[in-house]
Amino acid sequence: MTDEKIVSSERIYDGRVVKMRVDTITKDGKETFKREIIEHDGAVAMIPLHEDGTVTLVRQYRSGSKQEMLEIPAGGLEPGEPREECARRELQEEIGMYPDELIELGSFYVAASYTTERITIYLARKLRPSTLQGDVDESITMVKMPFAEALNKVLTNEIEDSKTIIGMVWAARKLGIKID
Repeated sequence: MTDEKIVSSERIYDGRVVKMRVDTITKDGKETFKREIIEHDGAVAMIPLHEDGTVTLVRQYRSGSKQEMLEIPAGGLEPGEPREECARRELQEEIGMYPDELIELGSFYVAASYTTERITIYLARKLRPSTLQGDVDESITMVKMPFAEALNKVLTNEIEDSKTIIGMVWAARKLGIKID
């Protein structure tokens, strides 16, 4: 196993959503290399499962992909905010629902080679209406469909968003749905 240690770190960007630093690292105390790291406070994503077996996804334009994406609701953590609290807040902001039940399905690093962002996925159930003001820079359209239809869109690559793919597969496993 390689022993990698940070020798120095320089902040080169300090934005609203992300920060960026360049670390100088040493491997096994010998050679030095540079690592570009995007710092992100983390995020949560939720599969809002209604009692009738439908889920509510959101459609919104994403600058990184330069297209509208169909996704599970998600959002970034505020500094010091507990993940479950963030999940409840984001569901109210994005789809106008409050989950009385949140089941953590797992967490993953978006791209561990260059970002600290870790997303925790929840299955949200026992939903009831409750609205909070959403972010002014977001334009979200809600799309409600049967869970099986959303899962099929994931499995046929019609949905390309990674957190949605991971979340829907984890939710299917939790719900005992077999995937071929």
